[in-house]
Amino acid sequence: MSLLFCVTLFKFTVMNYGPINIDPETMSGDPVFIGTRVPVQSLFDYIETGETKDEFLENCPSAKKEMAVQMLEMASKTLTSEKILNENFAL
Repeated sequence: MSLLFCVTLFKFTVMNYGPINIDPETMSGDPVFIGTRVPVQSLFDYIETGETKDEFLENCPSAKKEMAVQMLEMASKTLTSEKILNENFAL
């Protein structure tokens, strides 16, 4: 019974969202690109400092171009959806 609970609990603690993986055992649960230890935040950090997506991919080769593009599309959809903005960011 105890083993079953641990397996079930483990299933619920690891989450995948498109190219994003959240696992308490990987990078302390910070969102990372699936199959890597590259934090999703690092892509935004590169962009914020004026570096390109290609520079990010060159410096983080385990994050694939398709993953970065999908992540940016997800961010775009989130930030251009009035419903999501109202639910998560309304003051």
